[in-house]
Amino acid sequence: MGAKIKIFDTTLRDGTQGEGISLSVEDKLKIAQKLDELGVSYIEGGWPGSNNKDIEFFIRVKELGLKQAKVTAFGSTRRKDTLPENDANLNRILEVGVQAAAIFGKSWDFQVHTAIQTTLEENLAMIYDSVRYLKSRGLEIIYDAEHFFDGYKSNPEYALATIKKAEEAGADWIALCDTNGGTLPHEISEIVAAVRRAVKCPIGIHAHNDCEVGVANSIAAVMAGATQVQGTINGYGERCGNANLVSIIPNLQLKLKYDVISDEQLANLTNVARYVSEIANMHMPMNQPYVGTAAFAHKGGIHVSAILRNSSTYEHITPELVGNKQRVLVSELAGQSNLVFKAQELGLDFNTNNQQTKQLIAQIKEMEHQGYQFEGADATLELLIRGAYGHLEEVFTLESFKIMVAKSEDQPVVSEAIVKVKVHGETVYNAAEGNGPVNALDNALRKCLMQYYPGLQNMHLTDYKVRVLDEKDTTAAKVRVLIESSDFQSTWSTVGVSENVIEASWQALVDSMRYALLSQTRAARQLKEQQREQVGLINH
Repeated sequence: MGAKIKIFDTTLRDGTQGEGISLSVEDKLKIAQKLDELGVSYIEGGWPGSNNKDIEFFIRVKELGLKQAKVTAFGSTRRKDTLPENDANLNRILEVGVQAAAIFGKSWDFQVHTAIQTTLEENLAMIYDSVRYLKSRGLEIIYDAEHFFDGYKSNPEYALATIKKAEEAGADWIALCDTNGGTLPHEISEIVAAVRRAVKCPIGIHAHNDCEVGVANSIAAVMAGATQVQGTINGYGERCGNANLVSIIPNLQLKLKYDVISDEQLANLTNVARYVSEIANMHMPMNQPYVGTAAFAHKGGIHVSAILRNSSTYEHITPELVGNKQRVLVSELAGQSNLVFKAQELGLDFNTNNQQTKQLIAQIKEMEHQGYQFEGADATLELLIRGAYGHLEEVFTLESFKIMVAKSEDQPVVSEAIVKVKVHGETVYNAAEGNGPVNALDNALRKCLMQYYPGLQNMHLTDYKVRVLDEKDTTAAKVRVLIESSDFQSTWSTVGVSENVIEASWQALVDSMRYALLSQTRAARQLKEQQREQVGLINH
């Protein structure tokens, strides 16, 4: 195992500057707990000098009892022509009682003259005084050299002078920031190597992704001698985002053999990435490396035939190392091997010569002809296969539903759904409103089922897509509805097709809930089996 690399997570500070991301204090606390479990070394919680929400976070995070991560406050160097002890921003960091602070200062002479409008000498004094002041109060100090790479390319002597001044003041780390995200990997390597020759202080890298090389730049910096990596979960951040820790961590650990987090923590990576995306209310790209639902998905029949023999033929790592899993997509490109794989994955005896299998293949082909698409709806496909083999319990059946949509001149549109289903032989009837007909159906169906299946309270819809299949039929065209759902542990997708968008939505919605109940039943069964095994070991 190579050198130890410290992960500095700034999702709760820099990540929240991304467009569309807003986290409450409760959200930030939940994410902080997950980050600590993942094994990051530092959690940058926010800027206490800028808003009361961050102050509340720093007060309440102490109650979590984090086991590994140091909670870190962010701030700037003192204001020009001000003593550090009189600087409100620096004193606010001390007041919130953190163990570490990340202080940023200017490394680029252009920024010194233009942004803070002071002299180069005063900027050096601002850096020294601020670091020294906080260090003297017992804090671990990470000095963030803002715009360092642009500054170095413009005036290397002055850029180096700024970080030497931070080192002289007692900084524990110097993080080199590619603030504008415009530096390329070969430049990062050369400049980090030059910094390593110039200072003795440990080096960190803080990369942005404006040239789509944030991850590559972070890795290049580590290979050149940096031992701290700053970034965010899923690459959230201003403009094009920050360096994505979800890709950086496995690249460093699995590919380059650095010591980053434990193997058990690495196996939790996918769960953390998806959890943070849910809390941030941001849709996670299917093709996100390592943790995306498509990261280890296979569609072509030849590919699937090969991975049935050896998964290394089309996979660069074992998905379970990062908590993900292999998926085989069934589509018009798929051969019999795709269905064989899916059935084996479900523990079913799939014989391509028996009548059940032939009927299932014929059914799938006919449904695809009608407009169904299973490559993006694994949950519907699993229900279909299990049903064909008699391995699916009918947990509820629809008797009827009605939807009413009302609009008055001065009021918004109101949707109400009335659903009648049969559960365990009993007829259950409920009504609910929603912000649209599908949401109203979802709410009404939940009300019917919750008394029998309380676990559904943890499941929610995360995405809803409608596609018109034949535009020439205009308003009478068939539509395909894809629904994505999650329970914070896993994500699944279902599909429905009909000339009526409500009917197609109902099909996908029902499949989503049936799959959720199937997964919960399976998890409960596995838990019972584990408990029986534990009892057996104790008795033995």
